[in-house]
Amino acid sequence: MTARLAGRTALITGGAAGLGLGMARRFLAEGAKVALLDVADPPADLAMRADVLALRCDATDEAAVDSAFDETQRRLGPLDAVVANAGVSQNSPTLDLSFAQWRKVMAVNLDAAFLAAQAAGRRMLPRGRGAILFTASIFGLVAGPERLAYVVSKHGVAAMAKALALEWSPHGLRVNAVAPGYVRTALLDDLIARGRVDAGKLLAHTPQRRFVEIEEVAAMAAFLISEEASATTGLVASADGGWTANGYL
Repeated sequence: MTARLAGRTALITGGAAGLGLGMARRFLAEGAKVALLDVADPPADLAMRADVLALRCDATDEAAVDSAFDETQRRLGPLDAVVANAGVSQNSPTLDLSFAQWRKVMAVNLDAAFLAAQAAGRRMLPRGRGAILFTASIFGLVAGPERLAYVVSKHGVAAMAKALALEWSPHGLRVNAVAPGYVRTALLDDLIARGRVDAGKLLAHTPQRRFVEIEEVAAMAAFLISEEASATTGLVASADGGWTANGYL
């Protein structure tokens, strides 16, 4: 494993599990110090590390986010990269979707992304450098039925990455998004088990005929926050095994 993130400090919202945890492990392996913001605690093997700062934080709470960013910089040093990864899924017919459920998805997927990006910008712009990465989704690039709130929120995240890249790249900040496809996680396994997702149809539509692994998304994230991607900004990069490219029925 290279040490291309050596000496860098990264912060990940929603970093205690799933994709966020996978990114954290990859960043650490590449030499970074990492702050994990989440409403849950990370695995013990990470929580005990000197190069990891685990902070309980509601990513939709503006004051809590601002305080966590300050605490990270106080204890780990100036931020070099921020990953706005906190998110929730939504899979139900639109007529069954309550307004409260709609608002929760928007708050966690879109509002939290904005708060993390704004907190990052306030600290990085004066230094004239840094990388911000959003976790979007293939459903931020295309649409799907019975996922209205999720689709709308993730399209918003993808648009936020592009808009902020235009605004902040002239001042030294790079802003990108990764758009994972169907990643093999506990959430996907649960949706398959409950019949909310048809694994056979998904795999048939995916040119690689397999699900994406967390480590593959983490590798893309590590590249996008590294200096190897120094000319890359405003990109929404899919990691989906070719799923979004397939228009064939």
